[in-house]
Amino acid sequence: MMKFTKQNFIFLVGGIIIYVVDIGLDFWVASKYFCQGQYCWGILILCFRGLSSLITQVFSYEWFKNDWEGTETGKLKWIFLVHLLQCGIFIRYWFALKYGSRAAFKQKSSGDASETDPPNFIQKQAVDVVTDINMLRVFKTFLETTPQLFVQIYILMEHGKNNFYQYAAIIMSFCGISFSMVDYQISLRKSLCDKDEFHVLPKLVYLFYKLLTITSWILSISLITLLSVRSSVILLMFLWICCFVWTLKQHTTFCKSKKMEYLYRTVVGIILIFTFFNIKGRKTKVCISIYYAIHTVVTLGILFAYMFWKPSIIKEIHFTIVSILTILSLVLGIIVLVVYYRCFHPAAYCRPQACSDEVDGEAGQKDRVETGRFQNFIMQ
Repeated sequence: MMKFTKQNFIFLVGGIIIYVVDIGLDFWVASKYFCQGQYCWGILILCFRGLSSLITQVFSYEWFKNDWEGTETGKLKWIFLVHLLQCGIFIRYWFALKYGSRAAFKQKSSGDASETDPPNFIQKQAVDVVTDINMLRVFKTFLETTPQLFVQIYILMEHGKNNFYQYAAIIMSFCGISFSMVDYQISLRKSLCDKDEFHVLPKLVYLFYKLLTITSWILSISLITLLSVRSSVILLMFLWICCFVWTLKQHTTFCKSKKMEYLYRTVVGIILIFTFFNIKGRKTKVCISIYYAIHTVVTLGILFAYMFWKPSIIKEIHFTIVSILTILSLVLGIIVLVVYYRCFHPAAYCRPQACSDEVDGEAGQKDRVETGRFQNFIMQ
């Protein structure tokens, strides 16, 4: 049975704090660039922020509309207004705090909680609303946080100016990636009825697998950008096209409308540029092997390109350091990846029917609570 614990509630509160701090830090970093006359970097930082906010608001509102279709139509107008003001995520956090506190604290202390809702329904309610937030945070991570991290590293490598706010932005970017990846995997585990909780060791292994492989890739893209901005743009566009075509071949059905489904596939294509993302809930041994084999070939190709196009740069200390970090993080990341998938990854997925049976309501309520978006997403 899915359970929302006190520890989950504490992590939820921590996620809200980090989200607010991250917003403030983005505007602070952008203002620093504007004050220094580096308008391009400031505008780029704000563009990433605006793009990710716009797309996450669209998904958030669409999910509200789907959930409240036919029952809560009167509330959709002010929900739309709040999302139009780019504050929809705070509504979701409010619902998460409301349902999360009920599942983690009040349910155990209140003897009559089961008279209105069955315990499993209360737990599922909390898990589903937090899962929606975690999916939105994954979108935000790869539409905003990861590109910002790439830009900050590129600026440090290109100009060599070490400022506190740049380091702060890099640290917050890594924190954002870390929390979103771990929270995403926790939600995945909670939606699998026959799997245990995601314990500390698997969390750490999964965290290092993602961070190391993403770090290697970001450093690689930063290197090719130093070599040629046009080449890096062409490479990223080519990779996105390949990833988008692959999502089309998978025939995903995550969204109810075709327009939203194509937007979802577009976002997944961007995510796949930076890290592997299982979009069908199937066995991924072959796909993930091909994916990281391509990453390895491209990374080594970028390093060899430097040797042929700019052989003089090989003697520079910063290139040596970045090259070593790139290769080391890639090798360690793949090793940790193998350890994770051999020891800690859920090998089989339960059927949606099994999950539905666990959250059956009492008489007078729904005969069966439908599986949430995320469960359907990973069980296709």
